Order: sequence, then structure tokens, then C-alpha cells
Amino acid sequence: MTSRLRHPLTAVAGGVVLTLPWVVAWATGLADGFAPLSIVGVSGLAVLGASFLLAWGAETAEKDVPRAFALAVLAVLAVAPEYAVDALYAWQAATDPAKANLAVANMTGANRILIGLGWSGIALFSIYKATASGRDDGSVVNREGTLRDAVKLDPSISTEILFLFLATIFAFFVPLSGGIDIVDTVVLVGLYVTYIAIIVRGDVDDHDEQVGVPAYFQSYPRKVRVPIVLTLFVYSGFLILTAVEPFAHGLERLGLQYGIPEFFMIQWIAPLASESPELIVTAYLVNKARATAAFNALISSKLNQWTLLIGTLSVVYSISLGSYGVLPFEFKQAAEIWLTAAQSFFALAVLVNFRISVREAVTLLVLFVSQVVIEFALIRVYPEALAETYSIYLLLAYSVVYVVLAAGLLASRRRDLQRLAKLTVANIRGTPVPEPERAD
Repeated sequence: MTSRLRHPLTAVAGGVVLTLPWVVAWATGLADGFAPLSIVGVSGLAVLGASFLLAWGAETAEKDVPRAFALAVLAVLAVAPEYAVDALYAWQAATDPAKANLAVANMTGANRILIGLGWSGIALFSIYKATASGRDDGSVVNREGTLRDAVKLDPSISTEILFLFLATIFAFFVPLSGGIDIVDTVVLVGLYVTYIAIIVRGDVDDHDEQVGVPAYFQSYPRKVRVPIVLTLFVYSGFLILTAVEPFAHGLERLGLQYGIPEFFMIQWIAPLASESPELIVTAYLVNKARATAAFNALISSKLNQWTLLIGTLSVVYSISLGSYGVLPFEFKQAAEIWLTAAQSFFALAVLVNFRISVREAVTLLVLFVSQVVIEFALIRVYPEALAETYSIYLLLAYSVVYVVLAAGLLASRRRDLQRLAKLTVANIRGTPVPEPERAD
């Protein structure tokens, strides 16, 4: 009896069961009449189940495709709802220009959540798991001093880091044209296409030893294994596309009942809901002592949102407009983009040596949370026009803080940056990757 309960298919069945209430409610139309709390509960369980199915599919796929490519597919599926929400706002902006601001707000909120909560949270969770369980998974480095323990990442993610660096530097210039235009589309989408073309050429034989559900599926012949992976991807993708938006809207309605401003909900609560599959998946990977894979997935998500998502908004807007157009936004949204780019710049400066310490993770978390809390306080205390003015000052001030911190880190890590570039070139050429230098 015990062996049956521990069979990998038992876990798969459990994941599917979590999704069934939503599938039934969605298929019958009952979900349309649910109260906010009910829709959040049912769709939230579906998102949770879909996240596990998606993670198992990606891990199983690593036997047949490069790990980075499998995780890139996972990242695209996990953040698909974010694409849908922003595409909707970009489409509506053709007839209602105010919607363009919502598209930028939702996009920048989602990107900052990925780093402010995702990167910092996964680093802290990795260190906590290693410390609490006493396990030695090779990814956590214990160092003397306050908050100096760190997560050590594999240099194989150098390609993702460098391409995200390029996209981040370019993002600082996006607001200067007054909107998102064809140049942004060509550069940003081009970066992502180039990145995918590089990682798809990677080695498929060098993958982590799997356990549990992925190991069970990988034991099947390829002709059986591939359909299983595709089924997991398609079913979890269907669930994420249909359940995350109602989940987000349910949270929005609950928030509005408690007096939280609508714009604030669109920028923070809805993106937090849409990013939940990605955060759940990466927490699952950390729980399996796969910190590098977790960061790979998070960086890949950040990269595709910072390139594909921004780059395609002007395309959607132009199609809705019926002719070529630049997706316009106000100065406050320009400040939002600068802050998002500055946060990304600092986070990448942290990872340039393939480590993130407790101190650095806490800094990312505190800066993110404090900015959101202060802006929320401004919205609640001051009239709308005055609150927006103060909010712009706040965004610009935090941008400066991030950039100064990043510049200081990069100045002290010049050799790490050079090594990052060399590792990426080695990955592109398919040559052996140099062993990481041992440093404190």
C-alpha cells in the first residue's frame, strides 16, 4: 500500500485533481457566477496544480532538449497570462489612449515583482532549505560574517545574464522616443530570437539526475516520453491561460472591496497573480535542490518579458489601430520603465559573479517592498494629482539608488563581468566553459 501511495503517478493524479474544479466550472460556465472569494479559491487551486504539471513537463523535457531551452519554454508558458493582459490593454489603447498607461504599468509591475520578490525570495528560500535540512546541494556557500551566506549559480546561465544585461541597457532608452515604437520591437524581439537560437544548440546530454515524477517519465522510450511532455505543456498552458486571469480579477475585486485603488491593483495585485505559476515552479525547483535551474527559469522569464513583451506591444497596438503607430505613455510610465530598468541593472550586477548573498537578496527585497509601500501611502494620503507628482519623484529617486548601487558593484567586479562575457562566447561557440575561479 505504501509503495503505491508513493508512486510518481500518485503525485501527477494529485496535481490533476487540483485543476478539475476549475475545468468543470470553466467548461459549464459556472465560473461566471462565482463570488470573488470562490473564483480566487477555485482558479488558485488550478494555478497551483498547473504549476506542478508544468515543472514536471520541463524537467522531463531536459532529457531531449537543452535545459535552458526547456526552462525557456516553461517561462513563456508560465507568464503567458501577463502577455494576454498587456496585449489586451495595448489593443484597447487604439481607441482609449489611457489604456496604454495601464499596459506599461502592468508590464513594469510584473517585471519588478519577478526580481523584487522572485529573485530575492528564491535566494533566501534556497539558503533556508539548505540550512534547515542540513543538506549539501552544492549551491549554498557558507561564509563568515553577517548575512554573507550565498547561493552559488552555475556559470552555464551566463548567456541568459548577458542577454538580459543588453536588454536592460536598451530599456533605459525606450522612454526617450515618447512611446514603444518599431525600433524597440526590432531590437528587443531580435535579442530574444538570437538568445533562443543560441540556447537551442546546447548540449542535451548534460542534464541533472532527476527523481520522482520527471525520473519516472524519463524512463519511458522517447516515442512515449515526448507525447507525455507535450500533454503536460498543453494542459498546464490551457489552465494558466484560462485560470490566471479570473484569479487576478478575483483578487482585484477583493482588493477594491477593501478600498485599494484600481490602478494600484492593476500594477501590483494582478501581475502578482499572473506571476504566481512562475514563483511556484521555481520554489518547487529549489525544494529539489536545483537553485541554478530556478534562477535560470526566473531570468528566462524576466528576459522574455523584458524583450518579447515590450517589443510586441507596439505590434498589437498598430494592428488594432489599423496602421503603424507608436504606443504612447505619460511621463509617469516613463519613470516606471526607468525604475524597472534600474532594478534589473542592480540585480544583474549582483549576479555577475554567479552568486547572490543573503545581504544582496535582502537589499533587493527591502528596496522593492519599501518603494511599493511608500507609493501606496502617497496614493492614500494625497489628492490624485499631487500623489502622482510625488510618485514620479519617488520613482526617479529609487532609480538613482539602484543605478548607484549597481555601478559600485560593477566597479568592484570588473573581472567578473569580463569572465561573464568570455563564458557567453564559449557557450555560443560550443567550446568548453572555463572552470569558475574560487573566490570569497
